[in-house]
Amino acid sequence: MFLLLVLTGLLVGGYFLLIQTLFRRSKCTGTTEMTGKTVIVTGGNSGIGKATARHLARRGARVVLACRSRGRAEAAISEIKQETSRSDVVFMQLDLGSLKSVRSFAENFLKTESRLDLLINNAGLVADGRTEDGFGVEFGVNHLGHFLLTRLLLQRLQDGGGGRVVTLSSMAHRWGRIDFQALAASGHLGTGRHSWQFFRAYCSSKLCNVLFTQELARRLEGSAVTCYSVHPGIVRTELSRHVSLWQKVFIEPVARLLFLDPEAGAQTTLHCALQEGLEPLSGRYFSCCAEQEVGAAAKDAAAARRLWDVSEKLCGL
Repeated sequence: MFLLLVLTGLLVGGYFLLIQTLFRRSKCTGTTEMTGKTVIVTGGNSGIGKATARHLARRGARVVLACRSRGRAEAAISEIKQETSRSDVVFMQLDLGSLKSVRSFAENFLKTESRLDLLINNAGLVADGRTEDGFGVEFGVNHLGHFLLTRLLLQRLQDGGGGRVVTLSSMAHRWGRIDFQALAASGHLGTGRHSWQFFRAYCSSKLCNVLFTQELARRLEGSAVTCYSVHPGIVRTELSRHVSLWQKVFIEPVARLLFLDPEAGAQTTLHCALQEGLEPLSGRYFSCCAEQEVGAAAKDAAAARRLWDVSEKLCGL
C-alpha cells in the first residue's frame, strides 16, 4: 500500500512538473490593431494555423489561408467566419512541396493583393519522401518552400513600411544538424525508411527555420520589416499524420493527457505577430511568449549565411 502511494505521488508530481515546464501554457497579450491589414498563414486550414488565422480574423485582419487542399481550406474558412463574424478570410492555392506552386502563389498574391503586413510560415510536417522537385520532403516543405515564399513576398512587406515574418520552428532544432554535402549531393537533410531517421531530418529542418530567421534579420537590418522564429509548444496537431499506426497508438494517449491544444499552441505565434515593441528582437527565437536561448548549432552565423546561399541556388534565385 505504501509503495502504491509513493508511486501515485511520483506520477502525479511528474505530471504537474511536466505541465509547468515542457508543456507549459502561455498567453499572448499583444494589442496591435489589425483592421485593414493583410496576413498570410501557410497551412491555415488546421491546427495551430487555423487557431492563428481565427485570432487574426477576429482582430479585423484580412486573412489569406495559403493551403494545398481547397476543400479543407474552404471548410476552415467557413468555420472561422462563423466563429468570428468576419468575412474577409480567403483561400489561395499553395503547395510548399512544389517550387512552381510557390512561385504561382506569389505571382497570384502580388497581382490581387495590394499589401502584406504579416507572413506566418506555419505549415510543416514529419514524413519521409521527396517533393515534386526532388528534395527531401521535410527540407523542401518545412524550409525551402517557406524560404522561397518569403523571398518572393519580401518586397511587398517592405513596400508597406513595415511588417513581420513569423516562422514556426521547434525545440527539436536543438537536435538538428545540417550536412551541406548531403544537401548539395541529393537535396535532403537525412533519409531512410525508419521513423527515427526522418524525425532526425525533421529536427534538422527546424534548425533551418531558426538559421533562416537569423540570417533574414541580418539582411533586413535597417528596414522596418522584422522576423521571429517560434517554438509553439508540444501541440496536438496533424503534424505527425504520416507516421506509422503503432506510433499513433503510442502517441495519442500521451497527447490527450499532456499536449497543448492548437489554441494554446498558437499563443507564441500571436505574440510575435502582435506584441508591441518586439522590433529590437528581430531574428530571435521565442517560446511561451518570451525570447529563449537557441541550441548550440543555431548560434553558427556562418552556417546561417551558407544555408541562405544554398537555398537561393536550389530555388534558382
